Amino acid sequence: MKKVDFKRELKHLYRPSAKKVSFVDVPAMNFLTITGEGNPNTAQAYKDAVSALYSVAYTVKFMVKKGELAIDYGVMPLEGLWWAEDMSQFSTEDKDSWLWQAMIMQPEFVTAEMIAEAKVQVKQKKGLVAVDLLKFERFAEGQAAQILYTGPYADEGPTIQNLHEKIWQRDGELSGKHHEIYLNDPSRTAPERLKTVIRQPFVVTEAVVG
Repeated sequence: MKKVDFKRELKHLYRPSAKKVSFVDVPAMNFLTITGEGNPNTAQAYKDAVSALYSVAYTVKFMVKKGELAIDYGVMPLEGLWWAEDMSQFSTEDKDSWLWQAMIMQPEFVTAEMIAEAKVQVKQKKGLVAVDLLKFERFAEGQAAQILYTGPYADEGPTIQNLHEKIWQRDGELSGKHHEIYLNDPSRTAPERLKTVIRQPFVVTEAVVG
């Protein structure tokens, strides 16, 4: 049986340096996604979304492992895009108004048909209401800056500010949505040990000389 470690193959995207901001070109990839709104710490919709995402992602993994492809791979980490209707008002002080898209990257050999079958299986076995809201989408992020942050989610502010400043130093302008990749399970990891990839896509507003 073939085994694939996508975290290792995509190390430059999922294990960036914690010491300095790195700049990457993120290719288009397929994701299992679900969109919602509200405080991720208190909103039941977010908890339901994450549960549905993981249930379907693991169901697909075992379908691939036991099927004709016979490929064993690890389920990728949970990712989140975060934004507000008015980005000038996007603040960690008002998480109740946040909009979000939770997502898990899917290998290229995973098809829409596999996702559809997995959703049916999960709904029949677990009855998760959020399963019907899941989508299988291709997401292209492009040019982005990122850094690995360790610590509580609530203390990310200075790291995010540093990330933005490094983009501005390159004559870049923030574009797209604030992106986080969660490398630990917060229910099993102490807050001070949580590892999060913080990523921000950007566009260059002026040509950089030299």
